[in-house]
Amino acid sequence: MRTYRRTALVVLTAALAIGGPTRAAAQTAPPKESPPPKTAPKTGTPPGTAARPAAKPPAGTQAKPGAAKPAAKPGVPKAPAAAAASPTPGAGPVIVVETSKGAFEFETYPDDAPKTVANFVALTKKGFYNGQRFHRVVPGFVIQAGDPQTRDMSKREQWGRGAAAGSGKPVGVAEFSKTHLHTTGAVAMAHAGDAAQADSQFYVTLGPKPALNGKYAVFGHVISGADVPAKIEVGDVIKRMYVKTAPAK
Repeated sequence: MRTYRRTALVVLTAALAIGGPTRAAAQTAPPKESPPPKTAPKTGTPPGTAARPAAKPPAGTQAKPGAAKPAAKPGVPKAPAAAAASPTPGAGPVIVVETSKGAFEFETYPDDAPKTVANFVALTKKGFYNGQRFHRVVPGFVIQAGDPQTRDMSKREQWGRGAAAGSGKPVGVAEFSKTHLHTTGAVAMAHAGDAAQADSQFYVTLGPKPALNGKYAVFGHVISGADVPAKIEVGDVIKRMYVKTAPAK
């Protein structure tokens, strides 16, 4: 009996020696990390929805970034109108020429060309130039008017020529000035070859023309609306021409 009990105790002790450390080891061994998911959802993706890979552009093409809008350009200020010049001391009456392209004014020089100015002012006061058209325009050179035939479009082929192309009363003297020359904006009398026979036709220079000095009488100069003469074309109308009233002193 004692032999049986000893045998049973030995067997039980051996069993405890085998099972005890194995169980303890199983409990202390660190757990293995779970493998990460194959595709981690992106931030902002709804739960349970796997993030889809970004679509690739077709082969041979490259996605173009959105074109940046050009910066707004600052507004370009408009060029101011030509400022009116003050009349020259000693200048005579100022003539206003209202045309279909705008108005300009020019002063006159009775001290240098008394008969020319007197004749021109008299014709202006009579309304001689009203309704006439510019019959000659040479860009960069001159614009010319003063032919009463220009009121009639059917006589266009005769504009500026013939006995009817003036008032019928020439100035009668060539009044060349050594002071007022053919600068830009000079106003002078046209003629057919004899300066003393200048009548009513006049021109305005569109640039300096020194070659005309001593051949044509300069009797005025543009002082306001200096940009208008360059806009004139053949056929543009002189709506009205008049002598400007001097301001009261």
